[in-house]
Amino acid sequence: MSKKVPTRTCIACGKAAEKSSLVRVVRSPEGTVSLDPQGKAAGRGAYVCPDGTCFAKAAKKGAFAGKLRTRLSAEDYDSLQKDFDALCAARAELR
Repeated sequence: MSKKVPTRTCIACGKAAEKSSLVRVVRSPEGTVSLDPQGKAAGRGAYVCPDGTCFAKAAKKGAFAGKLRTRLSAEDYDSLQKDFDALCAARAELR
């Protein structure tokens, strides 16, 4: 019997995909928001496709703040965008 592969939904486009193929953004119990490259950090998480279009769409419509149940400043979004771009570039190099 094969093992079930966990799936998650992108908060921007609504596409369901394997958990490992999406990028997780997490709000820690302390309230800080960051990327979770391993997908195992404690806290409330939201998933987004690993492309800039979905990240920008989620940021524009306030989906991160809504799903993570917190407020994000412009600086928070800028920091997440930099980390997101670096993570996506690193993932692309591995493929």
